[in-house]
Amino acid sequence: MGSRMHHLTYGLQAFWFQAPSGPLGGFSGLLMPLAIAGIFYVMIFMPMKKQKKQQETMLASLEAGKEVITSGGIVGTIVNVSPDTLILRIRPDNVKLQVARSAVASVVTPETAKADDKK
Repeated sequence: MGSRMHHLTYGLQAFWFQAPSGPLGGFSGLLMPLAIAGIFYVMIFMPMKKQKKQQETMLASLEAGKEVITSGGIVGTIVNVSPDTLILRIRPDNVKLQVARSAVASVVTPETAKADDKK
């Protein structure tokens, strides 16, 4: 077992310490991981940041009278707004629910309501 580990160690040293080749020298080994990291950032993290910013803007703009959908699927009209919670009126029985402001998934717009009516 010891001799196998010895050969493996020499093999890794030969791989890591070989002379840089190509026009970019040692930089060519870093180019591919940097390119992959850049693509990953652009495709994953930038859209997530944009979506988070849109959600924060939507939550900040909540006011009484707007119709919203919660993350649990409850549709209601905002009756009262406080810094952390909302009071929603739920139709048809006009039941009032207190929900966390962060539980609001989206604001119902006239276009959304028309699309739901067609279904």
